[in-house]
Amino acid sequence: MVGNQKKIGVLALQGAVREHIHQIEQLGHIAIPIKRVEQLNDIDGLVLPGGESTTMRRLLDEYDFTTSLRQSELPMYGTCAGLILLAKSVQDREDYHIGKLDIHVERNAFGRQIDSFETMLNVTGIDHQVEAIFIRAPIIKSVEQHVEVLSTVDDNIVAVKQGKYLGVSFHPELSNDLSMMKYFIEQTID
Repeated sequence: MVGNQKKIGVLALQGAVREHIHQIEQLGHIAIPIKRVEQLNDIDGLVLPGGESTTMRRLLDEYDFTTSLRQSELPMYGTCAGLILLAKSVQDREDYHIGKLDIHVERNAFGRQIDSFETMLNVTGIDHQVEAIFIRAPIIKSVEQHVEVLSTVDDNIVAVKQGKYLGVSFHPELSNDLSMMKYFIEQTID
């Protein structure tokens, strides 16, 4: 796959970094853990992993990523906490984190850790059901008109795409299903 091989960064400050790197490599692309802002210049797309969004935001600020990511034109893919970082509006927050997706998100909307669950989802653009693992997952409460809703659970929006930005409420990196990562690489990166 050398001709189409992409360099995909995974923000490596906190969260499920190793799992995303493994999926990128399984798809035949180059995975790069991103720990410094300068590394953003050397990648084709960036994954914002699941983790703890408040901690991730503090680390984004501490390592000077916040402004760079807000200004960046890189394709980005956020899972769970990564979705929260990409949202323009987060319930109970005055400001946004990176603000690439024109959506409003409620953190931990599916409940606490004990309320975690797995399900199979229909996702627009993927020809089979996708395994989805929800852990303290956010819900996308509303989207602007130009945001494409890709999937829902019980009428709750859990996956969206806006141009070169993809966000999901769940953790596809914790399953063996590579579909969401493949979708990100094929549908958002030139």
